[in-house]
Order: sequence, then C-alpha cells, then structure tokens
Amino acid sequence: MSIKINYLKKTSSKSSANLVLFCDDKFNINGLKKFLLNSEFSYINDLLKTSDLKKNLFVFEVNSKKKIVLISIKNNSKISDVESLGAEFYGRINYGKNSEYFINSDSIISKHNDFLGHFLHGLKLKSYKFNKYKTKKETRVISIIATGNKNKPSTQKQLKFKALEEGTFYARDLVSEPGNILHPDEYAKRLNSLRKDGLKVNIYDEKKLKKLGMNALLGVGMGSIRGSYLVTMEWNGAKNNSKPLAFVGKGVTFDTGGYSLKPARFMEDMTYDMAGSAAVVGLMKSLALRKAKVNAVGVVGLVENMVSGVAQRPGDIVKSYSGKTIEVLNTDAEGRLVLADALTFTERKFKPKFIVDLATLTGAIIVCLGSEYAGLFSNDDKLSKQILTAGDNVEEKLWRMPLHKNYDKLMNSKNADVQNINYVGGAGSTTAAQFLQRFILNKTPWAHLDIAGMAFSKYGGALNSGGATGFGVRLLNQLVEENYE
Repeated sequence: MSIKINYLKKTSSKSSANLVLFCDDKFNINGLKKFLLNSEFSYINDLLKTSDLKKNLFVFEVNSKKKIVLISIKNNSKISDVESLGAEFYGRINYGKNSEYFINSDSIISKHNDFLGHFLHGLKLKSYKFNKYKTKKETRVISIIATGNKNKPSTQKQLKFKALEEGTFYARDLVSEPGNILHPDEYAKRLNSLRKDGLKVNIYDEKKLKKLGMNALLGVGMGSIRGSYLVTMEWNGAKNNSKPLAFVGKGVTFDTGGYSLKPARFMEDMTYDMAGSAAVVGLMKSLALRKAKVNAVGVVGLVENMVSGVAQRPGDIVKSYSGKTIEVLNTDAEGRLVLADALTFTERKFKPKFIVDLATLTGAIIVCLGSEYAGLFSNDDKLSKQILTAGDNVEEKLWRMPLHKNYDKLMNSKNADVQNINYVGGAGSTTAAQFLQRFILNKTPWAHLDIAGMAFSKYGGALNSGGATGFGVRLLNQLVEENYE
C-alpha cells in the first residue's frame, strides 16, 4: 500500500467524498458548519454530546459512501504532537475500502504555521512497511487531497519533509534487510550509490584498513567470509570551509557474538546491530537531499561478527588505529571495537566541530531505559543540551547517563592498555562509553548515543508501525537544523 498526497486550492466543500476536518480540544464544531451539510452537522453534533471527548479523533459514517473524520487540536500541542496526530489518522484509515480523503486545511486553527505539513509528515512516517520479500504485494493506494487556501507547506518545507522521509525510510530499509542480503560487501556497494545524491563517498576495504592499522575493526570481521569496511560520506553544503559536523555509526550487519556466542533465542534480531550506521546513512542522505547549508561527514564501520576457525578469540590482544592496545575479553562486545577505530580516524582525518556516534551497543541500556529513551553519554555539556533538546522536539527522547574516571578504572587491562568489557560487573552501558571515550584523543566534543532499545520495535510506536524505527535520523537532522545552519 502507498500514500499519495496532492494539494488543491479549492474543491466543493460539501462534496460526497470522505472529509477530514479539524476543531478545538473541546470538539466545538460550530465553526465547521460551512463545510458540512445541515444534516451532517446535526448528526455529528448529537453524537458528540454522548461521546468521550478525551479522544483526539472521531470517525463518523454519515452514509454508506462518506466518512467525516473530526480531529481535535490541543491548545498546547507541540510539533511532535501534530505529527503523532497524523500518524493516528493513518491508523484509522489503514483498513477498509475507502481510499480517498479530502483534508480541508481551512478548518485548521493552530499556532503552528506548518501544521498541515507536520500532520502529513507524521502520516507518511507511520505508513512505512517493509514488504520487499512478500510475493503478494498490497496494491491499495490511499489518496490524501489537501484542499483550501491555508496551511499548505512552502516548497522548501515540502522538500525538507520529503528528504527526512526518504532518509528515515532508507535507514529503516537497511535495518530491515536480512543478514544474508545486507552483508558488509553489499552494504558498502549500496553506500557507494549515494554519490548520485551529491555525497562524496570513500570506501576503505580490508587492504586499506590493514595499511592504516585499524586492527580493532578488522578483528571483529575476521571470522566472516565477507569483507570489512570503513565508509566515509561527506556533504559540503556550507559556503565556507568550516569544520564539519561528524556522525559515526556501528555497522555490524549480523552479530552472532563470535566465540562469546549469543543464545539462539532472538539471535535473528541481530540483523539490526547495524542500526547506528543506518541512522548515520539516513541522516547524510537527508542532508544531501534537502541541500543543507552545513558541512557534515558520516563514518560507518561495516563488519560481520561470525564464528569460524579464523575468528577472533577471547583473550586476543589487538592494536587499534589510535596505537592503544585492546585485550578482547568478550567477542560479543564487538561494536566498541569497531567504533574505537572509527572514532579516532574521524577525529584525526576530519578535525570536526564535534562527533556524535550511534550504536546498538549494550543490552544494559535496555535494562536501564527500556524502549522509551536512548542513553546519552558525553564529554561536553553544550553538545548534550543541544542533542537532548533536539530529541524532545522530534520525540526521539534521550536520557543523559554518567561518565566518571572511577568507571574508567574498570576498563583497565593487566595485559594491554584497555580491555573491552568490565569483569567486575554492573554499569555495562557506562563502562562501554568510558571505553569509547579513550579513543577521542584531542578533546573533541563528543556524544555517544546507545540506541539498543530504540532501533527496533516489536509493537510499533507513535510514528512507526513496528520493526525498524529509523531512530536518530530525525533527531540528528533537528540538531543540525536548530544549531548549525
């Protein structure tokens, strides 16, 4: 099923087509008389008198061919609330035979100038489905026709919404692909195709990575027949040569845990262990599509963590790109090894204004925050506040977690500079972040987002219908738009 949206200036306000109207939070519909037949107005008004007005939305079947959808706009609603309203509306029309709805924008009374744009943006985000491998495709098309003289988003705003949707959907597509399809070789090939969007893409294969000394990243992929890669994507949209904003993502396309083998139950979900990289890719695609006036770079490490006769062993010691040695006590703590090399490389090569990394890094963050918040760790208060505010504005919420030198001691190794897990126990997410912080060498402002609980949803959320969420794309776009353009 697909969604088709069109904008028209005028249409018959009292046509026989399905009609969508807006009212205040008390469901006062007196101002909607001009859009309704007298019989329709009386019918709806009578039903509202006996209805639970705590709801956001009512669907009235005024006859066998026509529905009237009435949606209330709360006085104190945020932009994220408006987008959630659009998603809720999609949930109500995503069934039955009705396929055409006229939204009368002249009925909108809201403090938000781009109400209609955000409403339809939420609807589009909710409508995503990954059905690529279904042999029987759903062919239904829902047509949304926005009518009236008010609230039509500007061309620039429409471009922004479309870019965000495409970036988010691209990230969701990547996370949804099975491991036998989206292995590191295929992933690198797909990223190379992003050149057509205006991104400068460089792919570092195993030969180049060995020459650079990225042995932490390479160690994770040793057990796979597939290659290991580091891929950089650059967008230069600023008129000056300002330092780029850097985004780094963990791209473990499938994680068995290596010799520290994961339990069989739910291992199939480990295809989404590359969701951090997908968010970075989706963001870079969005920035390019909307021609963002900023310099930015995305860096992703692509590996597959498998078991074989040549796989990395617990107890192995590797020398990272930074020069620091790492004792690998647990091969299932592999994402931090990938990020260690990627972070140092990003800092040295691009000298960015800041670095934000994203990773499905620890199960401990799910124990702590569930699927409501991602964990935020940072060495910089200003950057943290900016990220937290951006997350609140798009309803991709984060909770700042502690970093402290006493936690850092737990990652010291007897045999190397650092070990990759804390064997004392506890603070699993924090000690993982402390590990990563050791590979930020020049005090660059840095934030680590542990998105393990947010990247994939079994039951769906406000703006997704279950499966890959694309968490991070809209959050980081908001961060860029609010503070750096």
